Amino acid sequence: MRPIVAIIGRPNVGKSTFFNKICGKRISIVDDTPGVTRDRIYADAEWCGHNFLLVDTGGLDEKSDDHFQKDIKRQAEIAINEAHVIVFLVDGKSGLTNGDEEVASILKKSKTPVVLVVNKLDNFEVENTYEFYSLGLGEPYPLSVEQSKGIGDVLDKIVSYFPEKAGKSDEKTTKIAIVGRPNVGKSSLVNALVGSSRVVVSNIEGTTRDSVLVPFRFNKKDYAFVDTAGLRRQRGVEKESIEGYSVLRTMNAIEEADVVLIVFDGSAEKLSEQDTRIAGFVHEAGKPSVVVVNKWDIKQSDKNSYEKMLERDLAFMSYFKSIYVSALTKAGVGQIMEKAEEVLANSSKRITTGLLNDILHDAILNYQPPAHKGRRVKVQYITEVSTNPPTFVLFVNDAKLINFSYRRYLENRLREKIDFSGTPIKLIIRGKEGKE
Repeated sequence: MRPIVAIIGRPNVGKSTFFNKICGKRISIVDDTPGVTRDRIYADAEWCGHNFLLVDTGGLDEKSDDHFQKDIKRQAEIAINEAHVIVFLVDGKSGLTNGDEEVASILKKSKTPVVLVVNKLDNFEVENTYEFYSLGLGEPYPLSVEQSKGIGDVLDKIVSYFPEKAGKSDEKTTKIAIVGRPNVGKSSLVNALVGSSRVVVSNIEGTTRDSVLVPFRFNKKDYAFVDTAGLRRQRGVEKESIEGYSVLRTMNAIEEADVVLIVFDGSAEKLSEQDTRIAGFVHEAGKPSVVVVNKWDIKQSDKNSYEKMLERDLAFMSYFKSIYVSALTKAGVGQIMEKAEEVLANSSKRITTGLLNDILHDAILNYQPPAHKGRRVKVQYITEVSTNPPTFVLFVNDAKLINFSYRRYLENRLREKIDFSGTPIKLIIRGKEGKE
């Protein structure tokens, strides 16, 4: 198991900026508004051959009247308990505060090693670290995240606490993004799936702002759920707002995911325009997916009629696989991972060229390609060139002669013979001169 490094501190001490800098990309939202980070946000990190999981947590503020502060504190406490090393970040500009002392008292109760880091020392004023010795957490390390000063020393100290062979596993973590509109129950589903209150759940729209990574194991393999912010209609979201960044992170989560769970509110009478748009994002990204109809305990209606509605509204992704669940009662939740593994396996299928050409031969015998201005298509052969999604190249004399309807016919014949349920497939038509 890779070591876990948790970043703890008050609001606005630069935890998310530090987190992003070490990860090498912008994962956690950075904003001057306190309470932006609410959940535990995980990301892969590496330093000098050591691989580890870095965890960003919400700012701890006992005096805050933020509705979510209790949840933030609970999530931070869980991060402290599961961490192998804790980075306690303080603000060198504002100096030592009562809030720092309160956080330090929490950390002292833990037996986990603590690296005390004094941030915002842009001119590297080491003398500004001295007062933090009084916290009783050892030597304070000066840092300027903005100037990238002192990061190496901090990381050296962090990895010094790791076991010698920590993080050497080459096993890939499969990422499963969970997407949908606000309040469809995405975070509740994550908690039900992993069996703990892993992410903050609330009826308040927009509770989840970051894409929250939740590592877990299933069937002896490493997985991570990526709980994302609810996607509203774009015209209702300002690009530079916190929610605007949340939308960008959700789109990035879809792009980086191996599988996507598309969550719909089963208690609603019909799919909204935004529901189908979100499904379209996943389809266009070429990701295998499972349609998860949540809150089915509320509706208790005819599943067949709901499935027919899905077939109508999701006609552009007729390959979809659906499951009906309740995050509240946990009914059906246990089958979600089985479906996710199934669609991922379908997306990863390698089909031999021989079998593909047998299917193609039968398809052409059954229905010849239409002629265009007296010219007929001469089909040569078909082969699979990549997976995730399965991508096939059909070689012909002139690519322009294969129209959309015949392309769709060939795709349907492939699906009839081979189980590609839950995953899009791509069919590229290539002519003699290499034109598509």
